[in-house]
Amino acid sequence: MAPQPVVTGLSPKEGPPGTRVIIRGEFLGTRVQDLIGLKICGSDCLLSAEWKSPNKIIARTGPAKGKGDIIVTTLSGGVGTSTVQFRAYHETIGPLKESAVWIEESPSQNFAWGRRTLAQSGLTQEDPLGLSIEGNEQKIPEDLRDLFPDACGDLSQEHFSPSWFLLENHLATSFEDLKAGLAYLKRKVESQKEGQLSFLKSNAGSVIDQLDTLMNIRDKLQEDVKLHGNEQLNVLEASIENSISESQKIFTDVLVRKEKADSTRSVLFALSRHKFLFCLPNSVDRRAKTGEYDIVVNDYSRAKNLFGKTEIPIFRKVLEEVDHRILSIRKQLHEKVVKMPQSVEQQKKLIKALTSLELQQSGTPIGDKLRNIDPAWDAIEARAKYLEATFRQTFEQHASKETTSGQEKSKSRDPSQTPSRVNFCEELCDIAASQLPDLWRLGQLYFTGELRGPHDPKPGDFKRMVLTAIEKFCVYLRLAILIAADQRALRQTSGLSWPIGSASATHQFLPWIPQCLRYTRIAYASLISLDLPSEALDIIQKLIDEVRLFCFSIIFKRATDRCKKLSTHETWELGVEEYPGATLLPAALEALLIETLDEVQTVCMQPEAREGNLLEPQSDGQREVTQRLQEFLSAFSGVIEELAFHSHDEETPTHNVSQLLGFPNAQQPDSVAGSGGVGGGAAAVTWEQRMLCCLANYAYCNKSFFQHLGEIFVRYGYPLPTLAIETARYTVNQLFTNLLEEYVEHKGDPLVGTIEPSMYLGRFQWDHEMEIGQLRPYAHECCDNLVGVYSEIYSISPALLRPILESIVQTISEELARLMSCVQRFSFTGAIQAHVDIRLLRDALEGYVNETAKNYFMEALEAINPPLSGEQKRKADEILERVKRNMRLQLLCFGVKDP
Repeated sequence: MAPQPVVTGLSPKEGPPGTRVIIRGEFLGTRVQDLIGLKICGSDCLLSAEWKSPNKIIARTGPAKGKGDIIVTTLSGGVGTSTVQFRAYHETIGPLKESAVWIEESPSQNFAWGRRTLAQSGLTQEDPLGLSIEGNEQKIPEDLRDLFPDACGDLSQEHFSPSWFLLENHLATSFEDLKAGLAYLKRKVESQKEGQLSFLKSNAGSVIDQLDTLMNIRDKLQEDVKLHGNEQLNVLEASIENSISESQKIFTDVLVRKEKADSTRSVLFALSRHKFLFCLPNSVDRRAKTGEYDIVVNDYSRAKNLFGKTEIPIFRKVLEEVDHRILSIRKQLHEKVVKMPQSVEQQKKLIKALTSLELQQSGTPIGDKLRNIDPAWDAIEARAKYLEATFRQTFEQHASKETTSGQEKSKSRDPSQTPSRVNFCEELCDIAASQLPDLWRLGQLYFTGELRGPHDPKPGDFKRMVLTAIEKFCVYLRLAILIAADQRALRQTSGLSWPIGSASATHQFLPWIPQCLRYTRIAYASLISLDLPSEALDIIQKLIDEVRLFCFSIIFKRATDRCKKLSTHETWELGVEEYPGATLLPAALEALLIETLDEVQTVCMQPEAREGNLLEPQSDGQREVTQRLQEFLSAFSGVIEELAFHSHDEETPTHNVSQLLGFPNAQQPDSVAGSGGVGGGAAAVTWEQRMLCCLANYAYCNKSFFQHLGEIFVRYGYPLPTLAIETARYTVNQLFTNLLEEYVEHKGDPLVGTIEPSMYLGRFQWDHEMEIGQLRPYAHECCDNLVGVYSEIYSISPALLRPILESIVQTISEELARLMSCVQRFSFTGAIQAHVDIRLLRDALEGYVNETAKNYFMEALEAINPPLSGEQKRKADEILERVKRNMRLQLLCFGVKDP
């Protein structure tokens, strides 16, 4: 690592912000990139730093003040030190003030003097001795301010010190050069003492401008003398006095006219006031007919304020007439307030007018006739009744349409036509979204006091009114939407029922239920913004949760119906790596489930504002999810069962006695398992291949597929439907067992049935002496048939080998034990032959022999009578080893190693 940077010299040592400073020292960096930091008096100056050499850096000072160190930081040496300090100060610099800072980017502007422009002067003052300071690297180490506390080295200052100047700028200048500089300074001073002529020569432009100005002033003065004479001030004084007298006359005239106007206005006002009173009865009638009730209120209030306490009989008589007219107007207003439909603003305007008129007439015999009427509350009741009547009218209208369309059975219904239930839901939600907020806003205006008069509020009645309206709204929607629910209780409580249409009409309505849910949610959102009480909103939330759950049920029922049709899409293509033999049918079910869950998530399961979670533990939603998934998976299990036994009844398999060249009970298939499928080309898939694929599908579903479907539910935010999955797995296990028994019976019975006929073919008898050395034909045939079954299973699904072959081998061993026990006596060679045949079958099928089969094989060997002697056992072992070597290919099929 290089040594730390050291700053030993600085030029200049003081200055304002922006001063160009030359920094000298040692180890100031090896290259430009090595300089990573520069601080002058604590201010970061790296941005303006210009690296010259390891001993020199040029930079400009920042916005600092006071004395401080110069700290250089390099990448190679780290943070350095300083032996000198820089003094920063703030000073205002103008164009006429000398400065020690030269800012190249902002050259000084030219200053115009008279007719010519002076040459541009730099901000840096030239050396007065005419000597160059370049090369004077040597600087005095002491601070000159400490040596000359009351002086400075600035030529423009009063306390300029020549010693400071020489020490700062010419410390290394020779004495001869200083003498030459002194001579230069003397010549320069002498040249400036040439007198006034020299001054005029250098400032000729300014002098000429001054002369021109004086001449212009003289010309203007002569023109004024010609126009106004020598006494201009007297003329001006006379004009001012004339203006003052004229303005006084104008003011007096205006004041007189104002007094006349005020008196005239007073007279007209008095006439107008009395005219207003006499015209008021007709005026209020006319304004009431045009609906200008605010003017009626204002005029009546004005009349009461002006003439309410008058004792003049004519005025009292007119006021009584006006009171009668106002009473009639109040009755009309009350009729209009309770008349529907109308907007809240219109009702608000009428109520305010009616309340104002009531307050102004209170305390009078005429005004007390309608004292018990509360117009705001009557308006609220009228609006609530109108809302309920609108609900019922809309329901009856669309219900009658449903009845009419149901009676017209001869006409075919257009599937694209929107059902009446959907139109009813849309219209009912629009009514609720528009009129319920109006009812609530009107009630709020009443209870906040804006519309309430002298009557007491009725908050309990209003709350019951709102709850009743919302309950009616939800009852109508339940009757229209929840077609599969038990509506008996609704009919008993409401006395209403939606007509029961045809099955096709009901089926056509089911896809529209998400649309009805959207209409309900829109209405619910408009009511949430009203800040209704939770008790009211909970009623609609409960309905929405029921409709959401019903949507879920309908969507999954539709998916279940589609699942039942998956059998038509089965291509018998094998494509499951986890379980060979399984077809792409589970993948089609998974795609259908994901599509269904996406639809459910979009339509109903994703809760919106202030909606509940349908998947709460032990809730109806969770039970519904379990039930629908269980139906869905049960339908899929039924699809596999249908595929397994499809067209099986059409096949008429015949049981051949010997089928060494083909599969039992099956035609020789032209299509073997090709690449990715059971059948190749246009050849048909055999029933045995279909059965094996279905067994593989069942096993795959039980092993991992149904659990994978449960994980898909979890990925969509549902709880793991363990009950539905376990129920489906139990069903699959039952169907797998039944199908396995069917396949084993189909394959094993013909195979076992050939053993006895083949054993006694050609009138063979076990008690006769025979030529031994190889297997009997029945054992060969049994092995070959098992090899055929093995190859058929292995080509489809090797995982099914054990469950199928174990059952078949058990049946074979049982049949051999039965046949051996029926033989009365064995000859010497017959016993050896039987022992070889049974042992070979047992050893060849060892991998598929269960405990029951082992016991049957042992029973068959023990049935050989008399038991084998030592010589017979040695002979049997020799023959068995020779036979195994000859049949090594067949034995390899069953996994038996070479003998």
